[in-house]
Amino acid sequence: MFKPARDMWNICKRYFAVGTRTKSVVNVKEDPLADLFGRHHDYLRISLTERCNLRCQYCMPKEGVKLTEKPHLLTTEEIIKIARLFVKEGVSKIRLTGGEPTVRKDLPDIIFSLKQIEGLKTVAITTNGLVLTKQLVALQKAGLDIINVSLDTLVAEKYEKITRRKGWNRVIMGIDLALQLGYNPVKVNCVVMKDFNEDEIVDFVRFTKDRRVDIRFIEYMPFTGNKWEVDKLIPYKSMLKVIHAVWPDFHPLDNAPNDTSKVTKDKLAL
Repeated sequence: MFKPARDMWNICKRYFAVGTRTKSVVNVKEDPLADLFGRHHDYLRISLTERCNLRCQYCMPKEGVKLTEKPHLLTTEEIIKIARLFVKEGVSKIRLTGGEPTVRKDLPDIIFSLKQIEGLKTVAITTNGLVLTKQLVALQKAGLDIINVSLDTLVAEKYEKITRRKGWNRVIMGIDLALQLGYNPVKVNCVVMKDFNEDEIVDFVRFTKDRRVDIRFIEYMPFTGNKWEVDKLIPYKSMLKVIHAVWPDFHPLDNAPNDTSKVTKDKLAL
């Protein structure tokens, strides 16, 4: 009989075993969530869906992509089974991603069920923020701890260009609602791209003066098929140089082991 959660766990264990075998097979047996460098990972990301209500140019083509058929997607029950297995091995934080996680109608149920797992301390989501004004109250009641909002521009017209959709004002309203509901801070992820929003780096920093948000600048990562060129990459050192021109005292801080950005003072991240 097919058991998705157990099969997924076995696949993950095999992955870590291959990755650490050259260092120590014993480490794998003692800690199945240890990587090649001997670090224990207590942070799990679960992609709930491939669907999204935006069509960001660096993410997918205008016509969208062929989606996985519903029978092959994880059900709420399967997601919770997988989560329990990982929490049992030491995972304490789970982030729900996509696609866009808020397009799943059972998102509140998923969050509520995750919060019932003993040992799981934090449930977070990464969202484009488009429907937060409609869903956030319910998500908070379900137990949502942390919100990351993906927002690449502070200009409505540029938002429509990059996402191929309207809705910038709704995203800002969603961020403000999150702050009103006590999420402190709200984390905003910004992918920086040459000739698109590199001129907004300072504006995003100033955005933190008006709102209790953390800004995380992310390097654009080109991949085959997204039709965006490699030369759109802005290295984080270049971003930092732009910030230093206005605020010379900004400097990177120490990151958590699973962070993929460079953190700086005053709630800015690179």
